[in-house]
Amino acid sequence: MDNPIAHILVVDDDNGIRTLVKRYLDENNFLVTTAKSAEDAIEKIKIIKFDLIVLDIMMPGKNGLEFIEENKKKLDTPIILLTAKGGTEERVEGLEMGADDYLPKPFEPKELILRIKNIINKTNKRDQKRIVEFENIKIDLNKQIIFKDNFEFKINNTEKKILEKMINNPGKTFSRDSIGSLIDLGKERSIDVVITRLRKKIEIDPKNPKFLQTIRGAGYVLWIE
Repeated sequence: MDNPIAHILVVDDDNGIRTLVKRYLDENNFLVTTAKSAEDAIEKIKIIKFDLIVLDIMMPGKNGLEFIEENKKKLDTPIILLTAKGGTEERVEGLEMGADDYLPKPFEPKELILRIKNIINKTNKRDQKRIVEFENIKIDLNKQIIFKDNFEFKINNTEKKILEKMINNPGKTFSRDSIGSLIDLGKERSIDVVITRLRKKIEIDPKNPKFLQTIRGAGYVLWIE
């Protein structure tokens, strides 16, 4: 791998699957930690910053979907779900909650490796994004300026944090709670004010946003790709 070694957390109650996945990841130069349950995984993410989590959905105790629901907002870690072959409903629910990919069991370990590498490569590329251009807009996070047509708009640190997170996760919906946690702002109305301010700097028609859109009942999303 050209990139630094990625640290993967494998969460599955099946010891055979944990052992198999760990062996293949080891052979492909990943650093691997395993957890036998969601509860075990929660303890490990408290002390280790993982680059990606391979997460089984069907586990005794807290299942994979409950793990995502409770931890995804504060984790900001890519997640690949391992699902039962016919578990379409759980698969869709997991993706809606913020999982990045899924793989139905039984699976080919080589395919899992390819999916992991694909997500990590995309994440590494996104992490380097400090300047983005789309249509007639240019956002420079380094200078904290938005260029729109022939105008320049300064962005403050709060706006920068939101844009940085959204630019690095294009197409991902961020709830008001997750945005509030990011900028230490708890009141929904205050968050809406910040989003409105950003729209005035990004959108041609802020009242009919094309890029920074509201997803009813879910939050906000930035469409720039």
